[in-house]
Amino acid sequence: MAEKYNFREIEKKWQQKWAAENLYRVREDSSRKKYYCLEMFPYPSGNLHMGHVRNYAIGDVVARFKTMQGYNVLHPMGWDAFGLPAENAAIQNRIPPAKWTRDNIKAMREQLKSMGLSYDWSREVTTSAPDYYHWTQWLFLQFYKHGLAYKKEAYVNWCPDCHTVLANEQVVNNACERCATIVEKKALEQWYLKITAYAQELLDSLTELPGWPEKVKIMQENWIGRSEGVEIYFTAEKTGEQIPVYTTRHDTIFGVTYLVLAPEHPLVKKLIKGTSAEQPVSQFIKQVQQMSEIERTSAETEKKGVFTGAYALNPLNGERVPIWVTNYVLYEYGTGAVMGVPAHDERDFMFAQKYDLAIKTVIQPVEQTIDFMGEAYTLDGIMINSGDFSGLSSEVGRKKIAEYLEQKGLGKITVNYRLRDWLISRQRYWGAPIPVIYCEKCGMVPVSEEDLPVLLPGEVEFQPSGESPLRYVAEFLETTCPQCGGQALRETDTMDTFVCSSWYFLRFTDPQNREKPFSREKANYWMNVDQYIGGVEHAIMHLMYARFFTKALADFGLLKVREPFQNLLTQGMVLKDGQKMSKSKGNVVSPEEIIARYGADTARLFILFAAPPERDLEWSDQGVEGSYRFLNRVWRLVKNYLADLTAGKLNVSPEFSEEDEELYRLMHVTIKKVSADLEERFNFNTAISALMEFVNGLYHYREGVRQNKDLLIKALETLLILLAPFTPHLCEELWEALGKETSIHLEDWPDYQEEALQTKKIEIVLQINGKVRDHLLVPAEISREELEKLAINNQRVQERAEQAEIKRLIVVPGKLVNVVMG
Repeated sequence: MAEKYNFREIEKKWQQKWAAENLYRVREDSSRKKYYCLEMFPYPSGNLHMGHVRNYAIGDVVARFKTMQGYNVLHPMGWDAFGLPAENAAIQNRIPPAKWTRDNIKAMREQLKSMGLSYDWSREVTTSAPDYYHWTQWLFLQFYKHGLAYKKEAYVNWCPDCHTVLANEQVVNNACERCATIVEKKALEQWYLKITAYAQELLDSLTELPGWPEKVKIMQENWIGRSEGVEIYFTAEKTGEQIPVYTTRHDTIFGVTYLVLAPEHPLVKKLIKGTSAEQPVSQFIKQVQQMSEIERTSAETEKKGVFTGAYALNPLNGERVPIWVTNYVLYEYGTGAVMGVPAHDERDFMFAQKYDLAIKTVIQPVEQTIDFMGEAYTLDGIMINSGDFSGLSSEVGRKKIAEYLEQKGLGKITVNYRLRDWLISRQRYWGAPIPVIYCEKCGMVPVSEEDLPVLLPGEVEFQPSGESPLRYVAEFLETTCPQCGGQALRETDTMDTFVCSSWYFLRFTDPQNREKPFSREKANYWMNVDQYIGGVEHAIMHLMYARFFTKALADFGLLKVREPFQNLLTQGMVLKDGQKMSKSKGNVVSPEEIIARYGADTARLFILFAAPPERDLEWSDQGVEGSYRFLNRVWRLVKNYLADLTAGKLNVSPEFSEEDEELYRLMHVTIKKVSADLEERFNFNTAISALMEFVNGLYHYREGVRQNKDLLIKALETLLILLAPFTPHLCEELWEALGKETSIHLEDWPDYQEEALQTKKIEIVLQINGKVRDHLLVPAEISREELEKLAINNQRVQERAEQAEIKRLIVVPGKLVNVVMG
């Protein structure tokens, strides 16, 4: 055994050996319990950052631990490889996106392997590879066949810098989440997936996920945004068309004094056409479309509007109310029309005051008779000025009005959701082509399944025109119609990359399948993912979309599970100097540098020890040094014990002494602590702390007068097994040094013995008149009488007893004895 801990040689040696022996390759085995451990796969940017290291180290500990517990563990890795960065790199550096992506994957694969992660690389998937996006396209066709994929014209979020459409979830503070450019509104025909068809199930089934963080479930619940109300049908006086208005405060309908339409509402053009209002309304609409969605809905934004000159009829009292267009109503939410009730809504009140519109009170506080209070009263109360409904409470009034509207055909009770259908069209090249063809004779025709995949062309010219580069590639664009055989054109939009990542966990169950995306049998064996690990920033988009996909595929008959991820761990960020690491701040720590200087095991140990996984972790150079010193300490411990045993320097005895009993107890206490921290809480930091105490105990045992050889060997073996998930290379090397011929990572996880946990001796504090004077080492099972006798006969007590009388003894079992003297 080498004198010093040479991590470079050790880590290279074992990584090569594990790969050669296919140690982590896994197959379905119905005779064994399965466990699917998955970390969110990365975008192949070319470089790992410390956030990656933390994510993958957490997953690797879980996977190794479960393997040693006897589970058949699936632990795969792949690449979320489509997307804008590759295309932008191609534009900037004149490198084809495919080459840029392949080169980055190669570099990152080597970086991951240098961490000693237990991935089954035979299952590696790349979403930009034709053998993957073939099935992404196939799944799109299944959504299309089931009426869950459709195309329509709508105002969409447009990023002028990325030249593409963004889903609502990809807009953060009204800016593109990737480049931070302010998003504009643009009318385009786009492809959508009908996620709203699953809105209620997505909401309800959150209760079936006790293994998810509560904050993530709340975020999804708020994003889905369920509300119960009524859709009321106002009527446009000019055209006779119905104007549906959704509200949860239909008890205030008699207080409506104006109606508001979103600038994008299709009725606006009909109402103003050929009228004196046409020019000012059109000009106002142009101004509003320059505003961000955040600005339009912000409480701080001034509420502006313009009168269309038209009126609508209130279905309950027949009153004419003016129709306005405002900057604060969005067409994408609700019905794009809002009833203005200024007496009972703060926003409506401000608007009515600004434009001198009527304010009519229809709700008053209980036991008050105030007609108008000078401000909006927004709480429930008693209905007044509401015809036959006057005198009812708001709660009862809402029920009665809803029933009346439905009975008379003037409205319907409705459940509304904030969630909108998922816009998946992207006007970019580097994505999965949408498998649809347009024929002048047959119209829109899906590509035949046998003609998949629709391949991306290798050479394209990138033009920042806002159109997909695929429009200018004739060999891609021009095709034949699958139905009539005539000339046709391909769809040139590609799919949002979140489509690719919404099912990758299923492809991992059967990655080489060329006949289907995955076999039902294999997916049903492995799914659902037992432990999913990733950042909380994916709480809305990725996790919501993956849940939607899983439910839809179950309905298509492809799966039996309806939730993809049974348990979810959202790890915190890695910070330096209190801030997230970034090149612009100059506080980036490179994983490659840390691994080169200290080794992968040190990097893993530090990042798992520094903080609980769900909390942010503050980088510490001293902490890394401390982890490195600990691993050297483990190395020396085993080396010195082996050297002493070989040289016969230890005073070995088969008899069990008190020191033997203490080491035996410590060993089982450590087994229990580490097992519980890994199994129940993922408290890796406290598990490692327990292992450090165990190492201290082994060093202390070595300093004793004599040792029990069998116990010593067992303790060293147990230490290495417990430490192996955290630092796999070091433990594999030391396991071999102990004469073992099989991998430590295939060993069984040890069980603790309950009887061994009992403390043989405990320390009792001895006080005299409340002040600590001594400590007593006594048997754990000592009786009260024996403890009192020991206290009275203690030398310190006897010395005091010469001047003072013992009045009484206060005994706290297992902790202290206080001798009261006076």
